[in-house]
Amino acid sequence: MEATTRDFLGTGWAFPPRFTDAGAGVEMVSNEEDIHQSLQLLFSTRRGERLMRERYGCSLDDWLFSALDHDLESQLTSAIHDAVLLHEPRVRLLEVDVSLDDKEAGLLRIRLDYRVVATNSRFNLVFPFYRQEASPGAL
Repeated sequence: MEATTRDFLGTGWAFPPRFTDAGAGVEMVSNEEDIHQSLQLLFSTRRGERLMRERYGCSLDDWLFSALDHDLESQLTSAIHDAVLLHEPRVRLLEVDVSLDDKEAGLLRIRLDYRVVATNSRFNLVFPFYRQEASPGAL
């Protein structure tokens, strides 16, 4: 069987995990969707959370109650860049943009532009990072 460049993109469990009818199997995702979900999982995972892969993750919630300023933008950009470099070899980051979309609501928007190495295709991912304080109106 001849390997193709798309084989490098891989297949993995869908995130969040879902099971097929009657629980006979696990729903899988492949190719670019697998990469997209892998990046979301990477950003949602705290370092030290995964057994046997202590360095995996981005620990974005470490900055949850930090001041929304340019220093925070710089720290998040660096953390995201390092996490993708170490843990997602299927992509090359072209740009990481952290923007203070709505300081009042505590919303940072993290946008990644990346290129899939095997196919040379460009994609982007927008990851909203919310800070909700414990108040009667917060969910």
